Amino acid sequence: MRQWEKNIRTVVPYVPGEQPNHKDMVKLNTNENPYPPAPGVKKVLENMDADILRLYPDPTIKRLVQELAHYYKLEDDQVFVGVGSDDVLATAFLTFFNSDKPILFPDITYSFYPVWCDLYRIPNVRPALDDNFHISKEDYNKENGGIVIANPNAPTSVYEELSVIEDIIKNNQESIVIVDEAYVDFAGASAVELINRYDNLVVVQTFSKARSMAGMRIGYAMGNAALIKALNDVKYSINSYTLNQTAIYAGVEAVKDVAYYKEGIRKIITTRDWSEQRLMELGFSFPKSGANFIFASHKSIPAKSIFEYLRSNNIYVRYFNVPRIDNYLRITIGTEEEMKRLFTFLKVFIEADQ
Repeated sequence: MRQWEKNIRTVVPYVPGEQPNHKDMVKLNTNENPYPPAPGVKKVLENMDADILRLYPDPTIKRLVQELAHYYKLEDDQVFVGVGSDDVLATAFLTFFNSDKPILFPDITYSFYPVWCDLYRIPNVRPALDDNFHISKEDYNKENGGIVIANPNAPTSVYEELSVIEDIIKNNQESIVIVDEAYVDFAGASAVELINRYDNLVVVQTFSKARSMAGMRIGYAMGNAALIKALNDVKYSINSYTLNQTAIYAGVEAVKDVAYYKEGIRKIITTRDWSEQRLMELGFSFPKSGANFIFASHKSIPAKSIFEYLRSNNIYVRYFNVPRIDNYLRITIGTEEEMKRLFTFLKVFIEADQ
């Protein structure tokens, strides 16, 4: 090995979901929203003056910050915006987790967390979820350098009641607690309502799921003003102009259209509930979903076999070949038509196996 090779930082990277592009596919593997963004998003993009693209975007992202603060009934200085929630979370890991003590997050959760720990050299301990994929809150009542909880969790879809989350925050007021709420719109109460009660809380959300804008890459964090300033200080030390002009304008319109946003959530939850019933009829079991996906296991057919069969028929779901969850499939909720096609193929495959 040459000397310069010894100085290269090497990590095992996060592996994103497959992004197929077939004409007649059903794509249910990356938790995207099957419906288009709010009409105002399309309108602002069609009418945008291209001349603004020669100018740097506002580094404070003021227009979008103000719109989000208004929606969540927060102050402007309590909101941070970044390039998707992954960018926001990565910045938060870099900003807040600089202790010699390990940070805590579950053994089964969003697989980017251990990647950031490796990249930033953050020690970590991963308490095991119970047999039903729930957090044992007592596991977090010990010395730590920070805590990260995805709620609802990914890939399990399990939502912990806000009382569980608050108990963890309350018992760790010497540490920063990050609650990653990418899917909370499809579940229950958000930890946002706890922000003004606990100054050690950071809540992270995204436009990728309920607001149908995964391709625009907008994420945001909410917390007390001191924490948000710390995030901005780190951001400005890396790249001041993080969110582009187009994303800022489109993001504002997406937040404004509350009725469209809520109706989209309602449609996905309705299809999710119907899909859960169909899966049970086909012999699947799963935790009750609090997300825009279902985490399902069949009673007799291995998940990998189902995954490969569906993929061969241009239907894509997510399979994780890792311990404890290697017999589960993560199935994103698509349109009713997409889900009917999925169930048609599942029925054929399952009946042929029996």
